[in-house]
Amino acid sequence: MNLVFFAHPTFLNQLSMPRFARMLADGMASRGHTVEIISPKAGFVNLHSQPTIKKWLGYIDQFIVFPIQLKSKLKKYPPDTLFVFTDHALGPWVPIVADRPNVIHCHDFMATQSALGEIPENPTSWTGRQYQALIRRGFSKGKHFISSSYKTMDDLHRLLLTKPETSELVYNGFHKPFHPHDPGDARKRLGERVKLDLTQGYFLHVGGNFWYKNRKGVLEIYEAWRSKYQNKVPLLMVGEATKDLLLRQQMSPFKDDIHWLIGLDDESVRLAYAGATLFIFPSLGEGFGWPIAEAMASGCPVITTNEAPMTEVAGNAGFFIPRMPFDKAKVKDWAATAAAEVDRLNSLSASDRNAIVNAAIENAKRFDTTKALDRIEEIYMRILAK
Repeated sequence: MNLVFFAHPTFLNQLSMPRFARMLADGMASRGHTVEIISPKAGFVNLHSQPTIKKWLGYIDQFIVFPIQLKSKLKKYPPDTLFVFTDHALGPWVPIVADRPNVIHCHDFMATQSALGEIPENPTSWTGRQYQALIRRGFSKGKHFISSSYKTMDDLHRLLLTKPETSELVYNGFHKPFHPHDPGDARKRLGERVKLDLTQGYFLHVGGNFWYKNRKGVLEIYEAWRSKYQNKVPLLMVGEATKDLLLRQQMSPFKDDIHWLIGLDDESVRLAYAGATLFIFPSLGEGFGWPIAEAMASGCPVITTNEAPMTEVAGNAGFFIPRMPFDKAKVKDWAATAAAEVDRLNSLSASDRNAIVNAAIENAKRFDTTKALDRIEEIYMRILAK
């Protein structure tokens, strides 16, 4: 096959989507297919440093300059080329190749849902609503789709303006390897790296500062647990903190036991998962939920939100709490409920914990990268054969 992968531009400084695009490209190249990754180059975006102006200049690079360049390049691609959009958010480019074989990978539709007023936690400006409408019109020109979860597939079918010809589910595979490791050794090695005493265990959260990751909810749960159960276990928050999160930490009586780990290398992240007593992930929504799978593959019990797709990924090996309410007056009660579940898991006997760890490791095997790529290759070939 000749495969052309559309990816987000590097100047957006995203992490998960570029990794996904690279996983697809490398996987297909290793199977003997001809592969090219294309994306907008930084041009106008470099003309100004002010964030708002820079964003609009980036739109010029993405939606004016890049389409012009793409149209001039299309003639060089042979008729049997499959154009692969690694994210449905690249929808504005779909019409350019709508009359050529193409397929669209879908991850989550939270931005589109927010623009439609369906998610109160994430109100969208007028310009944001127009942008999401542009994306929606674009990906609706596609005929073939691959979703990362049943939740994403259901949202896709509801939001599409036309019925798809092909709609397939393929769970994501790991971008990088995650394996169980002796917890005691992992805690010792990680503690030496971050200059903390982690020998008695710790709670862990891994995630970015997107609104739906609900990192404030992690702090609420931790404070509720510490306040009621009087058990001193540190909380490690992997990833940079916003000013609001740092302020929330400073308001906590347990602030000295909350640690932000920034700039960890891959090996340190693997150690963090493997040594954690519990992984806390109260996300408000996901397209898939890689950290859940990563934690489980590392032998770490997971507590997450009792909604899809978190329930899809965690399966029967996860432990669930309600979604954090939008009503701020109800957050304390929610945190207390979640803290009770945290304490139950923290108090498990060694044999019960081992059973949970083994179930988590077994569950994570569903997300084997080779199997995911084999399935995706099969779908690509079937689309090209139409």
